[in-house]
Amino acid sequence: MLGLPFNHTVSIIIITVIISLIAFSNRKLMDRLIFWPPAITQRSQYDRFITHGFIHADGTHLLFNMITLFFFGSVIESFYRQYLFDMGFILFYLGGLIVAILPSYLKHKNDTHWASLGASGAVSAVLFAYILFQPWKLIFVFFIPVPAIIFAVLYVGYSIWSGKKNNSNVNHSAHLWGAAYGVIMTIIIEPRMLPHFLQQLSQLPF
Repeated sequence: MLGLPFNHTVSIIIITVIISLIAFSNRKLMDRLIFWPPAITQRSQYDRFITHGFIHADGTHLLFNMITLFFFGSVIESFYRQYLFDMGFILFYLGGLIVAILPSYLKHKNDTHWASLGASGAVSAVLFAYILFQPWKLIFVFFIPVPAIIFAVLYVGYSIWSGKKNNSNVNHSAHLWGAAYGVIMTIIIEPRMLPHFLQQLSQLPF
């Protein structure tokens, strides 16, 4: 499945790009798809747990998420497509959107001034699941090569620090919960992944 030129990862990217581009110039669509807790609490629009992951704040936000998903999604897809009648990766990705945003919903469910959007929670799930497979693989962060496990530590630390400062519009909580979901779910599906990760981690490349 890894060698397929058109797979579920590509399908998700295409759908996300199309919907995001339309929503950039269609405020009504953006407002309907964005994760706005009162719409769920008061109107039972539970689809927003999913739809918020298919719209983005701007082109940079969209590009960063989709590039990350493109480079790491196929590896995780090749693993998850073994489950649930070839739909494992789709369900894993959608589950990442839900789990990543759920703590934010519980915190802001009656807050009319808070909203969230973007695929970052699910993309974090994919990225951190990938790190279980190849912790020392180089990830290019702003064109700088960084070992995946080092990036993971810095990413978690930065997200916790920024979340506590709460001085930006980025939902760092979704990043952290998405990352945790990706790691935990992958280990639940395949418990041998944990000893594999630890073994890979002990084999220093330098």
